[in-house]
Amino acid sequence: MSVSDDQPHTRTRLPAGEQPMGPQAPGFRRLRTLGGVFVVVFLLVVAVAVINRTNGSSTAGTPPTHSNDAGAPQSAPTTPTGTQPVTTTANGIAVQYPHTSEGAQSAAANYSVALGSSDMFATQSRHAIVSTVVDPSVAAAMQTQFDASYGAQANKLGLNNGKAPNGLVFVCRPDPVGTKLDAYSTDNATVEIWTSGLIGLAGQGSTQPVTEFWFTMTLRLHWASGDWKVIAYSQVDGPTPVSGNQKVSDFTTIANAATQFGGFRYAR
Repeated sequence: MSVSDDQPHTRTRLPAGEQPMGPQAPGFRRLRTLGGVFVVVFLLVVAVAVINRTNGSSTAGTPPTHSNDAGAPQSAPTTPTGTQPVTTTANGIAVQYPHTSEGAQSAAANYSVALGSSDMFATQSRHAIVSTVVDPSVAAAMQTQFDASYGAQANKLGLNNGKAPNGLVFVCRPDPVGTKLDAYSTDNATVEIWTSGLIGLAGQGSTQPVTEFWFTMTLRLHWASGDWKVIAYSQVDGPTPVSGNQKVSDFTTIANAATQFGGFRYAR
């Protein structure tokens, strides 16, 4: 006898050890869900790897080009070219740079360190620096400019021909962060040097403690007598980052660091 569809249905629950197997089993459904999640995660990892590989396929250190940004400034590579620094020095300053855009940037970075150093506050060493890095055609005029500006700053700091008062250590050290080539031709180059610097008097009782400052120096260079030489100089404040939350060191630590840690020779 056939059973009408209107009759109530009976659900049979088997004992725990006799649960049915197959696609409808609870355990199977959980495994299927976990498998689906695993597949999705795996596909996402593969997609990210493919994207990263595609983005990294361009030459290292070469910024990507954008066809829709014609005329917009492009970021310069921050990695060095691998060219060895020059080995020739004059008055303690590296000279005889390559006649290339990289050579101009290396010259600008090293010249900026010399032109911003503590040696610029003493007459004899200042004149030696200018005669080394400045083009002879403008050396006299630039020397007069530096004599006036550094002389005034030395008086403000209480220096005597570049020397600090007894018991104090004079600190003035530029530390270039990077260079930017604004213009370049066969015999001329304009280079900006973004720099972090230290200046002040370290020691007990100093009224002008050593402080950090940021500035950008711009040097116009000319190729003359087999080397890059400065023909114009300017400086502006910044860009200045936010200072960190580090504990300020005492004056003895700063004075020791300034005298014990040597500077670097910069090469592009």
